[in-house]
Amino acid sequence: MSAQTQPCLRSLYRSLLRELPPRPVLSSPRADLHQRLRDNFASAAAQQQKKADIAEQYLSYLKAQRTYVTLIERYNPGMGMDEEERVRLTARRVGMDLPKEYGVEKEQK
Repeated sequence: MSAQTQPCLRSLYRSLLRELPPRPVLSSPRADLHQRLRDNFASAAAQQQKKADIAEQYLSYLKAQRTYVTLIERYNPGMGMDEEERVRLTARRVGMDLPKEYGVEKEQK
């Protein structure tokens, strides 16, 4: 492996790790995916450039997925809400407030 490809591979490896979800606890063992990535980048094989190209494709895919999720959350803000909350916010958007229900107030007290 040439001296020029080593920093490129290290940069690619770090970029992949940044795109993966963070580990919950620093003292926890590495996830299988993290360990597999590390093993693939550590192995000195003749097909290192091919592996680097595949890793770059994975990196592009992960970045696109992160962007997709961000856009879905931005343009569909009511996606994670229940039906009652969505109806209440839709009514407020057009300047109306929903009437308070008698049974709901009684249960909250």
